[in-house]
Amino acid sequence: MTDRSDRSQLAFARLLPRLFRGGQAYVGVEATLSDLSSEQAAQRAGGLPHSVAELLAHVNWWNRWMLDIIEMGQALPYPPHAADTWPQVGAGDWGNIKNEFYELLARIDTHAARPDLASPVNHEETIGELLADFALHTAHHFGQIISVRQALGAWPPAGGGDTW
Repeated sequence: MTDRSDRSQLAFARLLPRLFRGGQAYVGVEATLSDLSSEQAAQRAGGLPHSVAELLAHVNWWNRWMLDIIEMGQALPYPPHAADTWPQVGAGDWGNIKNEFYELLARIDTHAARPDLASPVNHEETIGELLADFALHTAHHFGQIISVRQALGAWPPAGGGDTW
């Protein structure tokens, strides 16, 4: 590996955890999920298709799928329907959904600095591309989580959040 390639890989490895966690370019995941009751998490805001709990369960589904691919080192088939990636959840599931999110996040961290990020693992996608895709997917849905919280009147959390 060249010096430039080494520096690029190091920069990417440093960026990945921030992409999954936020905290610079957007509100961090811990702040986004804080101070939310089980009832609020399961509530759909008027006109919006998903609750916070549904959005986070969907993020968990895809992060688990991605980690399975990376950790097994082989491609998995995509689900036949998008609806298959939206688990049915209720208020009683909120604690488990949040815990699973943080457990998956800890597993993702172990892969950010892998020396083989350029190795193909999922069809033609590399490990690094897969991680980046799902960091962006997580960020997308966390933006939706903030919108749901705003519509419910549950934003910003007590610890603060960007309200612009």
